[in-house]
Amino acid sequence: MKPVSPLLAGVRDTVPMLVGAAPFGLIFGTLAVGAGLSPAATLAMSAFVFAGSSQFVAVTLIGAGAAWPVIWMTTLVVNLRHALYSAALLPYARSWPLSARLPLAFWLTDESYAVVEHRLRTGLAEGGMPYAFGSSLAMYGNWLLFSAVGVMLGSELPGLADWGLDFAMLATFAAIVAPQLKSRPSLCAAAAASAVALAGHGWPYKLDLMAAAAAGVVAGLWAESRQMPKKEEAGA
Repeated sequence: MKPVSPLLAGVRDTVPMLVGAAPFGLIFGTLAVGAGLSPAATLAMSAFVFAGSSQFVAVTLIGAGAAWPVIWMTTLVVNLRHALYSAALLPYARSWPLSARLPLAFWLTDESYAVVEHRLRTGLAEGGMPYAFGSSLAMYGNWLLFSAVGVMLGSELPGLADWGLDFAMLATFAAIVAPQLKSRPSLCAAAAASAVALAGHGWPYKLDLMAAAAAGVVAGLWAESRQMPKKEEAGA
């Protein structure tokens, strides 16, 4: 059997994520039109912003008549988690040319990060760059396609956002996180982040998201530091 190129392998491995993200894009297109954005503006946001969570937040704030500085700061906070993704991928991507890292940084999503990071962490760093392009372009095309479908259906099915289709996205994120919870530090990080996210639910400007991320990082580092002396003792 002919081996699959890294580019196509990236597309293939991202297909399960596309299924979960499709309803999310569809709902976004519907909500954006309902919030008063034109079809062209909605598609332009998906093409040039390409950040699902931030786009939902921005559309909600636009619909509520929020000031632009508030919209910019809120979406910035929501997307700050991508800095953590970039830091995690840097050891593998440091040798990639800047002309490749720049577009890949734009196309970086939760789903592509999960797929690409797993590929690189499990020792398949060779071909990592085309693999990342395959995963990223698949997610990008999928998002544009279903944003457009949402725009077209928005006027025909105004109650589409209430159909519970966003459950597919929640299931996708659960599938991303669950395989990572194999060690005590990762379990501590998940528990701390979950507790802070629940306690901070409803905080303004999505600050609960950043607080949960910070709590998860601190808890994970603390748990890892508690394990290190035991490893050193075992190796002595």
